[in-house]
Amino acid sequence: MLFFGSQQFWFDTVSRIWIGIDTGGTFTDLVLCEPETGKYVYHKLPTTTGDPAQAVLDGISELLDPALIPRDQVEFLVLGTTLATNAVLEGKCARTGMITTAGFRDVLELARQRRPHYFNLDIPKPSPPAARECRIEVTERIAHDGTVVTPLAEDEVRNAVLTLHGEKIEAIAICMLHSYANPAHERRAREIARQMWPAAYLCASSDVLPEFREFERFATTTVNASLMPVMDRYLERFERGVADLGVKVAPRVMQSNGGAVTPGAVRRVPVNTFFSGPAGGVVGCVGLGAELGIGNLITFDMGGTSTDVCLIREGEPAKTDLREIAGFPVRTRAIDIHTIGAGGGSIAWVDAGGLLKVGPQSAGAYPGPAAYGRGGKGPTVTDANVVLGRLNPQALLGGRMAMYPERAHLVIADELAPRLDVDVVRAAAGVIEIINVNMMGAVRVISVERGEDPREFTLVAFGGAGPLHAADIARNMGIARVLVPPRPGLLSALGLLHADVRGDFSLTRLVTATPQTLSALNSGFDELRGRGTEWLRGEGEANARAKYGWLIDLRYSGQNYELSLEVQGGKLGAASLARLIGRYHRRHQVTYGYDLRGHPVEVVNLRLVVTVERKAPPHEKHHAVRGTVKDAVRGRRKVWFPETGFVATPVYDRQRLPAGCRITGPAIVEQMDTTTVVPPRAKLRSDRLGYLHLEIEPLRMKRGA
Repeated sequence: MLFFGSQQFWFDTVSRIWIGIDTGGTFTDLVLCEPETGKYVYHKLPTTTGDPAQAVLDGISELLDPALIPRDQVEFLVLGTTLATNAVLEGKCARTGMITTAGFRDVLELARQRRPHYFNLDIPKPSPPAARECRIEVTERIAHDGTVVTPLAEDEVRNAVLTLHGEKIEAIAICMLHSYANPAHERRAREIARQMWPAAYLCASSDVLPEFREFERFATTTVNASLMPVMDRYLERFERGVADLGVKVAPRVMQSNGGAVTPGAVRRVPVNTFFSGPAGGVVGCVGLGAELGIGNLITFDMGGTSTDVCLIREGEPAKTDLREIAGFPVRTRAIDIHTIGAGGGSIAWVDAGGLLKVGPQSAGAYPGPAAYGRGGKGPTVTDANVVLGRLNPQALLGGRMAMYPERAHLVIADELAPRLDVDVVRAAAGVIEIINVNMMGAVRVISVERGEDPREFTLVAFGGAGPLHAADIARNMGIARVLVPPRPGLLSALGLLHADVRGDFSLTRLVTATPQTLSALNSGFDELRGRGTEWLRGEGEANARAKYGWLIDLRYSGQNYELSLEVQGGKLGAASLARLIGRYHRRHQVTYGYDLRGHPVEVVNLRLVVTVERKAPPHEKHHAVRGTVKDAVRGRRKVWFPETGFVATPVYDRQRLPAGCRITGPAIVEQMDTTTVVPPRAKLRSDRLGYLHLEIEPLRMKRGA
């Protein structure tokens, strides 16, 4: 028998087991599924920040051992991790060098003529992933059409490798001009470097991102190189640990595009794992939206360190090909997730002007918020929630984590209240208000700033802290509906089990879209098909099971941005090209409000998406609860709301709420992995599948509050 919190399952005869693992900055979440019976077990433990793999391995053991499940019964194990993102943001990447074309050493610093803040002249420039003294120029030149202008000076490449070896770097990025059109020089330089220095981590831009725009390609490749040693060591520890546990199956790792791949694929291109863990949450929301018949969703994933939001329209999450990480563009196909440093562990502070600020610094798992009793010295969002009665003052995680409310009061009283000249409650309320405003800004980025009205969507609250704040976010933004999944604190781990195997490939073909260029376009599609087939072999997947999706990036000649359209079958003829151009004109009209039908249309990139669909995990069986809503009441405590101040509020045990019950706020709903706040006048309804539906009224402030 396996028992976690209020979960209790018998595993008499176990056939196959699937495990999803989401490693966050504060907690590591695990979901175990027996697909044949639909049984699930959930587990959550603090992340071991010094060695993130240790919490993963401990969690696997703590899931399997109490149930006496044989380790060799694990058929699928997938990991979501933000290690790559954190390494870049915290400056913990490997020391990296670059070998590049003579005259292009400073591309990373020249960048684009854009500033993040137009009217602030004091914004420091980000540090390049490869320091200037570690960027070595060599003589060579390839033209934009792929012709060799100047041969590669191989002796200079050898000298560059010797120089970088003396600089004690770990990784080398090989980035040469126009290598997307002809990668011969990059590949020869990589071959020389590998012969001279087999232990070095190497990557070439023509392998990482064979697309034009030199700054983005150089930046993406150097960031990728800087992450290769970091991810290799982590994955080596993870894979070895999983094998030592007796798990026979090779693990998979979630990518930013929503697909799971082998660790070998991640080792080659670790930039594909940015937002790996949050992508699992979005994939999980797509699944629950399909289950409930809700196509338009805004995902709101608030954890201990950060908040991740994404917009899903008609069941499809928004996608992007370009993300900025630590000030540098990283071009890779990804779910369009917007992340800010706002979580339960975000530290509140007062700036030199006496203004209250929250984050992006976080207390993490250790020492964590003061209320955790692990020595945290900074006032956090969690501490503010404790002071305001929104969080259980005795324990979290179903009683496994003791809480120390007096320490939360003390840290806010000492660090915030005197500097703000307010009492402890007002200081705590200010922390909640500011963190909510920060998160509302994140929701606006993926909705209003994309031309979408958030009031037309349902806000899905998950993560350990999402349901705590979702109602506040919704009512301030005019969103009428909030959805809380059955296991919100573990949805990202659960979503990982929905991941298909997926690979994204691209190449540049800068030609005018005319019948005369069809052979160049079709040869490009053939090249992509070959790369996709080779990738499938490396992933151990059968080509017959794969689905190939084809895209083409088009723009009007002279434009600097493209629109992507589908191409059926990965092949174009004169008639299908004419139809494609017509579709482009119509898409441009819808997107930008005009078209230029007499203007030449230019092809920029060709793209391929290879997908091998996995069987989706079964829906968790929701056991009907006998009794009434009153039977689910744990007690009452005073909870602070902005329109009422402190008010005696019923606290409900979610596991005991009967299907179809209705509650009018104020109310608190507690469960092992999260707490849901239901503000005054909001209406809560539970359905037969275990979801909570909140109907939110706009905020009305009490006069004088």
